[in-house]
Amino acid sequence: MSFHPKFEITVDINQSLIEIERVRGFLEAINLKDDWISDMQEKALILESHYSTHIEGTAINLEQAHDILRGKKVKDINRDDERELLNYKKAMHFISKYLGKDDFISEGLIRELHKILVRDVRGAKAYPGEYRVVQNYVVNSRTKKIIYTPPAPIEVSHLMREFIEWINANIKKISPVIVSAISQFQFVHIHPFVDGNGRTARLLSTLILYKTGYDFKKLFTISEYYEKDRLAYYNAIRSVRKNKMDMTVWLEYFIAGLRSQMRDIQDKGKKIIENDIKLEKIKKIGINIRQEEAIRFIVQNNKITVNNYQKVISCIRKTAQRDLEDLVKKKIIKAIAKSSTDPTKHYILL
Repeated sequence: MSFHPKFEITVDINQSLIEIERVRGFLEAINLKDDWISDMQEKALILESHYSTHIEGTAINLEQAHDILRGKKVKDINRDDERELLNYKKAMHFISKYLGKDDFISEGLIRELHKILVRDVRGAKAYPGEYRVVQNYVVNSRTKKIIYTPPAPIEVSHLMREFIEWINANIKKISPVIVSAISQFQFVHIHPFVDGNGRTARLLSTLILYKTGYDFKKLFTISEYYEKDRLAYYNAIRSVRKNKMDMTVWLEYFIAGLRSQMRDIQDKGKKIIENDIKLEKIKKIGINIRQEEAIRFIVQNNKITVNNYQKVISCIRKTAQRDLEDLVKKKIIKAIAKSSTDPTKHYILL
């Protein structure tokens, strides 16, 4: 085994790992109801699927992704983009089967993951599950200049073998968060497939966290963090090659991103606990099942519109308006009038 990643555990990395562990403990200790967890997991799955595929160039917006992943037909979109999005969702479900499993990560598992991601997409030119036999390149999407030339095809098999051996040998020796971060970079560095390497790398990273008890109830969306500042994401990856394959800067970036996600999850968890108490009081006032679902939506999204209500509850507009006005009369929510900055009337909890 000759893959030996070079990195340093800096003060920032150590502090981020401590905070991540705190949130992990918080999530294990709290008792959120299944319906809250289910709603949050569905939203996290939609966000992760959307942002990870969007990084790779799909033109579907978040609202369209939400509808597609909930089984609705969306007009006037690229069907390859739609398939990539649906494939990513399937791949997320696939890795969820390995939650907490103690078996080894294998090349076969990674090949299967890649098959799911690129199946029936853009003519299946990515050769699902097959290591590349041609030289590929990473190209700047704007300038079309080559920014990275991966290893030659003949090197791929032995590089992948050494890489997978390293994961399995170290996954219990060092922090799984560090193993996850290193794995994401190294996979992109080898670039073993013709296409789909970025998505596969992010899924492999998530798979490692899932297998080692760092699934965080499947509520984190690390690709959302990357998408917020894509240049910072790319620069963090490039920093490894600029620093003679020292991964420290990349680790700082990756672990800070996960820490940011953990803070967000913790804040949402605390908010849900508070609002769960409120919801129990509200239910005593007398609300229907549709209204209860709407209140959960407001808790997670801070507000709701009539259109939101129709989509989430699957009802006609008249029913949505009547239900919302009833909640206003009962002084459970209040209406925020339209304004120049927010042209849509919406409702928030009192």
